[in-house]
Amino acid sequence: MKYEINGTLMQAVEIELVKGESVYTESGGMAWLSGEVEMQTNTRGGLLKGLGRMLAGESLFMTTYTCRGDRALVTFTPEAPGKVLAFELAAGQSLICQKDSFMCAQETVGLEMHFRKRLGAGLFGGEGFILQKVTGPGLVFVELAGEIREYDLSANQVIMVDPGHLAMYEPTVDYDITTVKGVTNMLFSGEGLFLATLRGPGKVWLQSMPLSNLAAKIARYLPSSHK
Repeated sequence: MKYEINGTLMQAVEIELVKGESVYTESGGMAWLSGEVEMQTNTRGGLLKGLGRMLAGESLFMTTYTCRGDRALVTFTPEAPGKVLAFELAAGQSLICQKDSFMCAQETVGLEMHFRKRLGAGLFGGEGFILQKVTGPGLVFVELAGEIREYDLSANQVIMVDPGHLAMYEPTVDYDITTVKGVTNMLFSGEGLFLATLRGPGKVWLQSMPLSNLAAKIARYLPSSHK
């Protein structure tokens, strides 16, 4: 399977399939295609798994695109300005991602919801208790709003992040929530009451523009309805 990520602000991933190769995505995730492609839509794993994916921001139904000719091209585009990242996961290798970040993947990649085990992280972690977990083997693409910065934390190395800027992390990273110190800082710093504490070892991916921030900025310029 070959692919190419094109664009800057609104990227698109073009995936070239040869006969028998497949890729799946959430319902409505495909932008355009060419060649002899078979589409098959189902709950992928049953109703319970489908409902779990819905809680993690994806659709109940997933669509699989399979090349039935010699070669086909299937293109996927993101829902918001940002970056498309590709990961070739080994067998059993996983990534924990924010809600609705899954874009598409090879058939061998598993997609499921992930629960935050700690109460504080779930209540105040920006994305709630439920995230997404993708597990290899296979190629997976994720879409993240804004620019992305990757950090590789060594053992016990700590980075503190505004929870909304945490896009993705490896399962080896310990994730918890800490309270901002100082009453003045809490009330007037504009950073909120809580920060995410990420402790290595493992990689974390941070985003420059959480989608909620973009939505709030746009909402300021939308006309309000008056009765």
